[in-house]
Amino acid sequence: MPIKVQRELPARSILENENIFVMDEYRAMHQDIRPLKVLILNLMPVKQDTELQLLRCLSNTPLQVDVTFLNLKSHVSLNTSANHLNKFYVTFDEVENSKFDGMIITGAPVEDISFEEVDYWDEVCAIMDWASNHVTSTLHICWGAQAGFYHYYGINKNLLPQKLFGVYEHRVMNRKVPLVRGFDDVFLAPHSRHTETPTDRIHACKDLTVLAESEDAGVFLAISENGKKIFVTGHPEYDRYTLKNEYFRDLGKGLPIQIPYNYFPEDDPENRPLLQWRSHSNCLYSNWLNYYVYQITPYNVDEIGAPEGLGNSPAFS
Repeated sequence: MPIKVQRELPARSILENENIFVMDEYRAMHQDIRPLKVLILNLMPVKQDTELQLLRCLSNTPLQVDVTFLNLKSHVSLNTSANHLNKFYVTFDEVENSKFDGMIITGAPVEDISFEEVDYWDEVCAIMDWASNHVTSTLHICWGAQAGFYHYYGINKNLLPQKLFGVYEHRVMNRKVPLVRGFDDVFLAPHSRHTETPTDRIHACKDLTVLAESEDAGVFLAISENGKKIFVTGHPEYDRYTLKNEYFRDLGKGLPIQIPYNYFPEDDPENRPLLQWRSHSNCLYSNWLNYYVYQITPYNVDEIGAPEGLGNSPAFS
């Protein structure tokens, strides 16, 4: 998939070195095609890492994607330079009158405090509410999924006795739903979190359909409103070394942290981690873009949110 990004975005050169087709604004202007417009609300502290990971995930279908990165006005990022944010990100007031085919809300390092105590909680809620009429399908990741469960359905998170940290086995629960088309019965995915949204409460919510879960990590994938809202409690976008970097970061800070589960061969941090989840991550993002964005979104992006929009796709016929 050709991904349209700004010419000077640091992730671009890395993606091009990986043979991922990236185009800038000039080339995109000369193609007679309407790309899918995807908005990414990036709440992760080191934003450049998440930019690269998500752009990789969006690069595996024939569709052209025009990515816009969104930053919050109600929070000052301490781990990403103001110059980077000013150059490559927009704020909500700059896009609130626009419409997008898809949106991704990432995780955030605030899970050990209540939602209402998060300094940008009101702004995130406003963006989630805005998405109902301005975005065809929204993908919520990790804390973003917990925030969605709480905001939309009143399901709060619980603090875990220790960090859920590693690569866990999951089982597909509802194979007929297109989001898990092509998945194996059992697949692996990374998790890195101190809290969980209770599995029994997700199952009890009539508006949610669980598509994959783990005996150890709980619900991994859930869907509502025929795919208008999708929730991923783990981090399938992580690259090979993300958990390793988190492990040594916490060790360096003197924080209590266990070796990530099922990650280092022989549980030895000196061994190179095995990349065991990339194929299913690619499948997840490709299915999302195809069945819940491209197949459903109107050709005229300004018509997103019209009552006849959802449900008329071949994917749901």
